[in-house]
Amino acid sequence: MTLYIMILTCIISVIAFQSRDVMDRLIFNPYKVHKYGQWYRLLSSGFIHADWLHLIFNMYVCYNFGKIVEEEYNIAFEDKGWYYFLLLYLGGIVLSILPTYKKHKDNYSYNALGASGAVSALVFVFILFEPTAKLALMFLPVPMPAFLFGLLYIGFEIYMDKRGGSNINHNAHFWGAMFGIVFTLALKPLLVTEFIQKVAAMFQ
Repeated sequence: MTLYIMILTCIISVIAFQSRDVMDRLIFNPYKVHKYGQWYRLLSSGFIHADWLHLIFNMYVCYNFGKIVEEEYNIAFEDKGWYYFLLLYLGGIVLSILPTYKKHKDNYSYNALGASGAVSALVFVFILFEPTAKLALMFLPVPMPAFLFGLLYIGFEIYMDKRGGSNINHNAHFWGAMFGIVFTLALKPLLVTEFIQKVAAMFQ
């Protein structure tokens, strides 16, 4: 599923790069969603990107975390693993952007795009399964336990969202992460106990 999602995202993004009309039809514009009922934009916007760097970065993170999360889902949920994984990814796109919709539904000029909400969901589900794995990304170049990385990442996103002045939708990153955790725990509540045990074992 990870590979299929990546291929589809790349195809749609490249088409949108070459066609302003396609970009305008698929991008998340909360005003058009609210005014004209174009709810499909909540999902379609997750398959287009602003530029090549945006696309490559999201797909790089999607590949590295998605394949591991997909494997964990297949182990945890067996034949339903692929189905739940797809719901995780698509739900990450839609649910992460809903707070932005509420905030900007009367703002005609606001637009958003990209798979970052879904990618954040993948990263935090990975952390849920593997809290002691070493992570080092972006603004945190020093490897550290995944659970600590997650705490710093959430703090950073909250700070940047309150600070404003950025073209990045940090709010979507935050809510994508929260959705990934809640969705996965709803499917397998025992992961809370396993998470705590793994973290506690680090300090023994």
